[in-house]
Amino acid sequence: MIMILYWSLPLILFILGLFCFVSNRKHLLSMLLNLEFIVLMLFFMLFIYLNMLNYESYFSMMFLTFSVCEGALGLSILVSMIRTHGNDYFQSFSIM
Repeated sequence: MIMILYWSLPLILFILGLFCFVSNRKHLLSMLLNLEFIVLMLFFMLFIYLNMLNYESYFSMMFLTFSVCEGALGLSILVSMIRTHGNDYFQSFSIM
């Protein structure tokens, strides 16, 4: 019963983060914030899983390192898009 309580909150928050990511596609910044929320919930689930198995937390530190790199890459794309187009709307961004 206790395991269900440990897994239910991050799973519900992960699903809500995915729903917000899919439904909100207007601004790049809001999509990046939703992606960071999803990554944090994945980290929380990984942390719970590793603690249940009594493993070390080295893999979770590697996961955090890659998530920081993903966040920095997203922010650099946001800055370059604002510099070239003036805003972060996806409707004003054209590939052609």
